[in-house]
Amino acid sequence: MKFLALLAALSFEQIRPLRGDNVLHAAYERFANHLRHLMDAGEARQGMWAWLLAVVPLTLATLLLTWLFAHLNGAAAWLFAAAVLYATVGFRKFSNYFNEINKLLKDANLADAREQLRQWCNADCGNLTSSALARVAIEQGLTASHRHVFGPVAWFLVCGPAGALFYFMAAALQDIWRVHAATNVPEAGLSAEFVQFAARAYAVIDWVPARLTAASFAAVGNFQDAVDCWRTQASAWPDESQGIILASGAGALGVKLGGALADGSISGTEAFDATRPELGTGDDADADYLSSAVGLIWRALVMWMLLTGVVTIAHSVG
Repeated sequence: MKFLALLAALSFEQIRPLRGDNVLHAAYERFANHLRHLMDAGEARQGMWAWLLAVVPLTLATLLLTWLFAHLNGAAAWLFAAAVLYATVGFRKFSNYFNEINKLLKDANLADAREQLRQWCNADCGNLTSSALARVAIEQGLTASHRHVFGPVAWFLVCGPAGALFYFMAAALQDIWRVHAATNVPEAGLSAEFVQFAARAYAVIDWVPARLTAASFAAVGNFQDAVDCWRTQASAWPDESQGIILASGAGALGVKLGGALADGSISGTEAFDATRPELGTGDDADADYLSSAVGLIWRALVMWMLLTGVVTIAHSVG
């Protein structure tokens, strides 16, 4: 059932992707912000309780509904699993930006490519050269593929619909609360201490999925370079999980990522801070490597689907 639910959700998401401002995600963001305003008094333990209130009840409710549907009707259980995946897994959340930047760079339309990247990562990209822009776009795409596809799918395969929702909420809370904290606007009412638990919880929840994603990139790309970059370079990246994914992806593609943006500047988001160690090996990034990154992500996804199908068949035949 998991294979069919995953296939249905990914297929329907390609045909009719959820908009970025869809009602479900917007409602959860409002709920998270309401908890923030209600509970943040500048202490880390308040962030812990807010996180638990934002995650545990919905996860338990999803577990209960999954159990009820499984005992009432197999088709209903499959539809429910597919619906939860559709709401939590979003390949098209980043692929449209990625593909458009790729097309614009190939057409030498650097100004519009910068604008697309600005909209994607909410950052000032006005001074980036073509190579720097391609580098940042590949980093963004590899990270987004993990956050929006491989991470929730990994939890789904182990824990069912509740697992996918659990991962989605953990990732969303870290982003929602951290973005507000980074504004440094007193009216935001969010202390840095309040965000600590959400960040730590997500780091624990993402520990295994991040390494599965990195291993997948290695398996469908240049395996030796991916493993070498993972082992020798990933630990230097500020965010450990992101460093593992980017180092493995860069090695698998044979491209250089990270590094100081000396040929341009990017600001306005925590995603690209001043500490950017060099990752990967080989050539400098360009539009062709954007196409290669798309292929790498798709091959990794196909590999996951094939492995899930094999396990499903093996389980069915006993």
